[in-house]
Amino acid sequence: MSDARAHLTTLAHDLGFEVTGWTDAAPRPAEVAGYQDWLGSGRHAGMDYLTRQLPRRADLSSSLAGVGSVLVLGVSHAFAPQPMPVGGVRLGRVARYAWTPDYHAQLEPLLERLKQEAASLGVRARGYVDHGPVMERALAGRAFPGWQGRSGMLLSTTLGAFTTLAALLTDLPAPPEPPTHPDRCGTCRRCIAACPTDAIGPDRLIDARLCLSALTIEHRGPLPWELRPSLGEWLFGCDLCSEICPWSVRAGSLAKLFVPDPQLARPDLLRFFGCSEREFQRQFGHTAFARPRRKGMARNAVNVVGNDLAGRGREVLRLASADPAWEVREAAAWAWGQWQVWSEAERLLHDPQPEVAAAARRSLEECSPDAGGEWSSPDERSPHP
Repeated sequence: MSDARAHLTTLAHDLGFEVTGWTDAAPRPAEVAGYQDWLGSGRHAGMDYLTRQLPRRADLSSSLAGVGSVLVLGVSHAFAPQPMPVGGVRLGRVARYAWTPDYHAQLEPLLERLKQEAASLGVRARGYVDHGPVMERALAGRAFPGWQGRSGMLLSTTLGAFTTLAALLTDLPAPPEPPTHPDRCGTCRRCIAACPTDAIGPDRLIDARLCLSALTIEHRGPLPWELRPSLGEWLFGCDLCSEICPWSVRAGSLAKLFVPDPQLARPDLLRFFGCSEREFQRQFGHTAFARPRRKGMARNAVNVVGNDLAGRGREVLRLASADPAWEVREAAAWAWGQWQVWSEAERLLHDPQPEVAAAARRSLEECSPDAGGEWSSPDERSPHP
């Protein structure tokens, strides 16, 4: 059976996986208990599917009967900075993993190839990227020469923090347990200092209610009002805790399998407006932007523009003020207030959606020079022509 593991490992590297490792499939009580505590504290925010999947995550035999060992696979998405495309409104930052077409679609055929090869060896197997009921980081922490950093991310002295994970469950017997890799974070706390919302807990777990990544990707509806300025220029996801990590800095640009697209790394914000959800899916259905859908990306774009102190992207706010999705108009009401364009914010006081009108009033009352009282009249003192 060790020959089968070696064969599958060699094939995985030939297919382009940059790091591989084997571990047994047996649940670790401490890992399961830690995950339960995280769920119980509500730090998974609105991602209720994680709670529903807990029994399967804790017992991999529910996904593959007779599972004995797991081949954990890693691909680097440590891309070099991308050039700025010409034209459009190119504001905001996108997390590196989303600079390439959807990694699920790229990795699943490779997992299928491994599964077929396993079958030819008489081994039953089932592959998952990260949307299946598998605790990939915990498995990777046992299989790879790495550790869970203070940021909660899997860290490696060779790959840093920018690693996309996948797993191949097999009915091969459990392999010898590899030696535990020492924690190389030392006294470093740069990731914690870099997080603008203090989303990283002392137990090295993330509070999704505060995490910029979860807010821009998973959160539905208006963004939490008090956190909008902290989102800064992040349009989709966040890399702050990973890019500041000394191990990521030392690793540099490593990505080989994935090829970044400058149009995804630096998207034109105008493309999120003036199109139906179906048209948006035609444009971005093959990318990670499909997860928050059109109105989520439009909402995020408005937040980026509202945080832009140079006053760029006025056309985005104009489109947002008339967007068919009330969540986007609500974001526009906030952004006009950030820009101190009182006349535009006041127009949204008459929006038929109560949430939009309420946001406009709050924006006017909080952001005007006379903040603290009720808004009574327009004030054309905008610094933005």
